[in-house]
Amino acid sequence: MISTETISRLNADPMLRRWGRLLDADILVDVGGAATRIVVRDGQILRASEGPFVMPSCTVALHAEPEAWARFMAPAPTPGYQDLMALVRRGALRVEGDLRPFMQHLFWFKFLFARLREFAP
Repeated sequence: MISTETISRLNADPMLRRWGRLLDADILVDVGGAATRIVVRDGQILRASEGPFVMPSCTVALHAEPEAWARFMAPAPTPGYQDLMALVRRGALRVEGDLRPFMQHLFWFKFLFARLREFAP
């Protein structure tokens, strides 16, 4: 899901650095059973590992429906699929785990996936 080059580009982004400077989290992104674990320390992505995982440990888990996630990650998402919170409101995304770091760094999460959308092939 996330290449080493993409991680370098994301870590170099000044907005992500500023918004995530106090974020320490292990994030599990699960899209229809295909999981990716993203390790973040001080707002910097250290690594991203592809699943499957046996009992993954994470701070925050994002569970999305594949169709909704594909529409969310499209270059120009349609209304209702343009934002993480819009997906939550539609019931297409569940956020589980410790919600405090997720809500405290909501701009970081939103901007991370917006940037990933730009880097998508």
